Amino acid sequence: MRKFGMLVAVLTVVGCVEATTEKPAEKDSVPPPVPVSAFAATKNSNMQDFLAVVRRMEPVARRECRRKAITAKCNFSILIDNRKGQRANAYQSLDDKDRPVIVFTRALINETRNQDELAFVLGHEVAHHILEHISKTRDSALEGFLVGGLQAAVKGGDAKAIERAEKRSAFIGIRKYSKQYELEADALGTIITARSGYDPLKGAQYFYRIPDPGDKYLGSHPRNSKRLEIVRRTAAKL
Repeated sequence: MRKFGMLVAVLTVVGCVEATTEKPAEKDSVPPPVPVSAFAATKNSNMQDFLAVVRRMEPVARRECRRKAITAKCNFSILIDNRKGQRANAYQSLDDKDRPVIVFTRALINETRNQDELAFVLGHEVAHHILEHISKTRDSALEGFLVGGLQAAVKGGDAKAIERAEKRSAFIGIRKYSKQYELEADALGTIITARSGYDPLKGAQYFYRIPDPGDKYLGSHPRNSKRLEIVRRTAAKL
């Protein structure tokens, strides 16, 4: 089980906006993200837009979380990764007390063209937490890890063969529902964005400017066209 814990340590992060993700750096090797309040005095127009979006959306996000979440906590912390050289990205994570954390890189904030795009990305990440996608992905990875190792052992595999099977099956478990979870977060994120007074259709235009991941087997994200269709269908029902 220690091997499993090391293997799925990255599952404290979900919902990356960018089409591909890199291996996270070790926790002690990078400075922590900065609270949005630290930027209150900035004159940067993109950052001011982001601060305005956070102020408007936080109470809506908490309310939706209390209405829909089963076990997830609803005291969101919204942080900014202010390091230079980081790619445009946003993700949802949990701190050491399982409290929800949402992080935007400064590059993503600067790349967006309006408040609606910032709102849609924030709504998407909030939705990942409300729908408890981190815990669900962990459960799926653990199931794959155990089944894969057991099957390899039954077939007479040695320790190395069993370990390879555990890793392979855990990875499949991690990616098994990944695309589905992204679409679920897009749908709920559309609702949260609209209820915050922003236009999710305008906000989803951001997808036109990020790389399309295609329809890869065990890929982490669905095609951008599928995501846009989910947003349109959900918005049409509001």
